[in-house]
Amino acid sequence: MKTKPSTYRRPVSRRELLRGRGLAATAGLIGAPPAAGKEPAPDVYTRLGVRPFINCTATYTINGGSRLLPEVIEAIEQAAYYHVNLDELMEAAGRRLSQLLRVPWAMVSSGAAAALSHATAACVAGADPERMKQLPDTAGLKSEVILPRSSRNEYFHAVRAVGVRFVEVDSPEQMRAAIGPRTAMALVLGNRFDNVSLRLKEVSEIAHQAGVPVLVDAAADYLIVPNPYIADGADLVAYSGGKILRGPQTAGLLLGREDLVRAAYANSSPHHAFGRMMKVSKEEIVGMVTAVESWVNRRNREAEYKEWESWYAHIASRLKAVDGVSTRVLPPSRGGPFPILEIGWDRANIGLTAGELHDLLLKGEPAILTHAEGEGHSFVLRPVAMRPGDYRIVANRLLELLRSAPPPKTLVSKPAASDISGRWDVSIRYLRGEARHTLDLEARGDEVTGRHTGSRLRGDVKGAVQGDQVRLRSVLPYEESQLVYVFEGTLSSGRMEGELLLGEFPRARWTAVRTS
Repeated sequence: MKTKPSTYRRPVSRRELLRGRGLAATAGLIGAPPAAGKEPAPDVYTRLGVRPFINCTATYTINGGSRLLPEVIEAIEQAAYYHVNLDELMEAAGRRLSQLLRVPWAMVSSGAAAALSHATAACVAGADPERMKQLPDTAGLKSEVILPRSSRNEYFHAVRAVGVRFVEVDSPEQMRAAIGPRTAMALVLGNRFDNVSLRLKEVSEIAHQAGVPVLVDAAADYLIVPNPYIADGADLVAYSGGKILRGPQTAGLLLGREDLVRAAYANSSPHHAFGRMMKVSKEEIVGMVTAVESWVNRRNREAEYKEWESWYAHIASRLKAVDGVSTRVLPPSRGGPFPILEIGWDRANIGLTAGELHDLLLKGEPAILTHAEGEGHSFVLRPVAMRPGDYRIVANRLLELLRSAPPPKTLVSKPAASDISGRWDVSIRYLRGEARHTLDLEARGDEVTGRHTGSRLRGDVKGAVQGDQVRLRSVLPYEESQLVYVFEGTLSSGRMEGELLLGEFPRARWTAVRTS
């Protein structure tokens, strides 16, 4: 009896696609195949009206993170074809990661921020189901986190979300006095590249004397075996997967003390605890393990640094042709553990601001995204997300734009249409919601200073009035972060109104009326 031939076809791998094989099996799914040795066209973006760019900003989340390693792409694709139990997969992944990194235990999270949340939940609730269900209500639980002031940053919203509050300290003496029965843990920002007033070793010694665990946020850092943070006393360390490791952008790592890491996983998805919404998929787990395997076994950090510095040398040599342009290579720093290139120009020779250069680069073909912004005359270039060959395109475009830049503009100051000194009641209409703020202003000529009082925060404001055009900028500090408000608009008859720029948040409209 004859049997029918099998209709099963082995899934076509990404690597085969990149090599131009398996085309017949995939042509109907993704359209025309890429030529051998070339990356596929960005149709998945362009058909939505989104324009890809050369990324000179390194691994910023808003710009897509880093470039996935080819082996990570292939691992993610293979994982997508099958189903496994996530508890079993995470157990196996934790075992493999602990072996590779020589740490007691490890888990994959949905990014470094999720790792911080899970670690905090583990220190507050442990693996007690009742306490885990209670979060973020910390009534009756340890709910204070010791934070050296030099470690403050806005990413720690992920820690506060668990329901804890920060107790900031600036010296060993302050830390000893701050630790009490409600102290759940101490939190330190990775600081291997900068000198800070309260270092990890000091924090760990004081915390451990009181039985308090220490968490390090090393999101932007790279992995070192053996781990230097654990060597300096950290109990838990969080890393991003989508930065220099070139794993999935939505994956991260938490490693360290086995009981705490296991408790962190108990508080995370797929379990119905506080971290249930921070889901990490089977594909991301496999992709993250693959990225770590590549980092430990195959990648050469020194060789990558040398390659990037050769890109910088090429860009610098091209820009020498323009009078007034300077370049210099800066060493690794906190938040960017790789060399960067600073590019600056003399405003007396070149009539472009950094913000204007940013726009010209982004509007060109291909689009180039940089850190150039604002009224300054310099910016830094970060290489981690650039592809080989991108640096030549970047060098040529910078040379073209800086060489053809217009002469510096002669600024003509216009006297203010009226003196805006005094108190102003401000009405703000957000994308959704409204607020009432107050501006207390003092004008001297066209320069303006004063105070901005928000719904609950206060900060300094500075700006200028040119004719009837108003531009005021304030910074309102909120714990570890700062909210920047830029009021742009017009002045007329005791009234100001215009657009409110809020950085990464949606723009708003504002109206201000002078009070008596």
